Amino acid sequence: MSVRVRRVYESPDPDDGVRVLVDRLWPRGLSKDAAHVDEWPKALTPSTELRRWYHAGEGSHEEFSRRYEAELAAPEAAELLEHVRELAGNGAVTLLTAAKDPEESHAAVLARLLRA
Repeated sequence: MSVRVRRVYESPDPDDGVRVLVDRLWPRGLSKDAAHVDEWPKALTPSTELRRWYHAGEGSHEEFSRRYEAELAAPEAAELLEHVRELAGNGAVTLLTAAKDPEESHAAVLARLLRA
């Protein structure tokens, strides 16, 4: 299973496979044509409340990860997670995020869950 995390602002790579935007908000300053996004499952992204809590610096990445994983157990999110897992089982999947540090973002949490 090939799942990787990249910034959505980076140019598409031939090895990206299916490009899945995992941010709730569309990335600033990026046109939809330039993003080359294949799927945008908004219900798979952290809730607005969790995102604001984390960006306010109120908790650690570990606590954020725990809370986000709990959100992913909700039926709609769990269904989308399984869909992306199936995509990854059939070829490469790239999780796209606008986060400045993708490895400390929700996208890294998703990638870890998909690889498990």
